[in-house]
Amino acid sequence: METVSFKLEVFEGPLDLLLHLISKNKINIYDIPIADILEQYLDHLDEMKKMDMELTADFLSMASYLLYIKSKMLLPKHEDEEEEKDPREELVARLIEYQKYKNVLPTFQEFFENGRKTYVKDIDDIIFDPVYKKNHTLDELLEAYDRVLTRTKRRIPPTVSSFTRVVGRKIVSVNSKIIFILKNLLRRKDNSFREIIYKSKTKSEAVATFLAFLELIKANRIKVSEKGKNDYEISLIKNSEREEQ
Repeated sequence: METVSFKLEVFEGPLDLLLHLISKNKINIYDIPIADILEQYLDHLDEMKKMDMELTADFLSMASYLLYIKSKMLLPKHEDEEEEKDPREELVARLIEYQKYKNVLPTFQEFFENGRKTYVKDIDDIIFDPVYKKNHTLDELLEAYDRVLTRTKRRIPPTVSSFTRVVGRKIVSVNSKIIFILKNLLRRKDNSFREIIYKSKTKSEAVATFLAFLELIKANRIKVSEKGKNDYEISLIKNSEREEQ
């Protein structure tokens, strides 16, 4: 690894400094040599002190964290011990997440620069004139009068059948459809999502059946698995299976 050389650079935080060192040394972020990075990190902190740059607690905290990772990696591993996860795993995840935000920052800065140069005109107050000024011909007035007269002639109230599509629909409860689905599965009649849904005669019944499926899945009573194209197999979950979960 090449010897690190410092310029008077200002980093936004310890993760920014670590990403700089990783990029400078062309290191695989998933296989960071902690000892080398720690040495360069501490050297950089010393340079910051010499240049009277602000050294916040975040930088010192990261140094302690890197020392902790290094010590964990130096501990001997015994064959009879269970394999532990890589102590660098959490640091890698933090670096990757920070890198994502850092990559989109220039885009937001560009939006800010473009936006602050944009000026919007204030909305003008509109004065409404309540006086109706349009002129109509005699034929237009007669046609309007005829339409009003036609509507007023309908004095007979509408029949009950005319309201059936609005308020005459049968109410289907979700609980009834839960019982219906469980009975089907217990009798092993149907285990196809499409077959059970297509037994619905109305939209209300289909919606109630679908909601019943969701309630049963939420209650861990049934499980759903893929069954061919655009279909799913429904099966009951036994009590023993629920206890294992």
